[in-house]
Amino acid sequence: MQLMTKGRYRVRLAETPADIRAAQRLRYLAFHPDDTRPHAQRDPEALDHDRFDALCQHVLIEDRTDAQLVCCFRGLELNSGAEIGSSYSAQFYDLDRLTAFCGRMIEIGRFCIHPDRSAPDILRLAWASLARHVESRSIKMMFGCSSFRGTDQAQYLDTFALLKSNHLAPPEWRPLIKAQQVFRFGARLRRLPDRRKALQAMPPLLRTYLMMGGWVSDHAVIDADMDTLHVFTGVEISAIPAARRNLLLAV
Repeated sequence: MQLMTKGRYRVRLAETPADIRAAQRLRYLAFHPDDTRPHAQRDPEALDHDRFDALCQHVLIEDRTDAQLVCCFRGLELNSGAEIGSSYSAQFYDLDRLTAFCGRMIEIGRFCIHPDRSAPDILRLAWASLARHVESRSIKMMFGCSSFRGTDQAQYLDTFALLKSNHLAPPEWRPLIKAQQVFRFGARLRRLPDRRKALQAMPPLLRTYLMMGGWVSDHAVIDADMDTLHVFTGVEISAIPAARRNLLLAV
């Protein structure tokens, strides 16, 4: 991942245990919003971490004016679909169909932005860095789990209806059910989506994937440990519209 800057922000790879710890701390703040205590009263040792951290590269986006970490994500590169069983996503989805995928892949995970930051340049820089990395490494597919906050699917029915109507994975790559608790919206949801409501409730990361030609599984995993619903999401690089790809590379 190349060092990049845009405005007051810069992107770089984590280089030290302290860098990774900072990312794990930011992830805790982003993924555990139920901890509503003032920042000074929260446990400074509380981290979001798992065994996949040791396998991944960690990407940091910092504010150059005060060195604050404002965004992070991690990437796990695979030589082909034959290695997809070692991914984080494979814990939750049957990905046997994707083992036939030829070409390099990268799993993007634990993507988060600091709860107190919302500058558009942060997300733009994150995607630009990913676009350049994908280009330089000849990666053919990005994938990961796109999460909805909370486990109550009722508040996202229009979003799931839109995914079912327009964005399901092609049959040759479509993940099958592996997790014990899932919402099978592809098979069971009978609803015409209200597009405005669907997009309002859709996580920004998933919206960006779909704008690049991405697709999703036909079911959502109910992850009680993380208090989320998530769908497997894939983006075949060849399907990204040329104008959007060029725009990202130009940032």
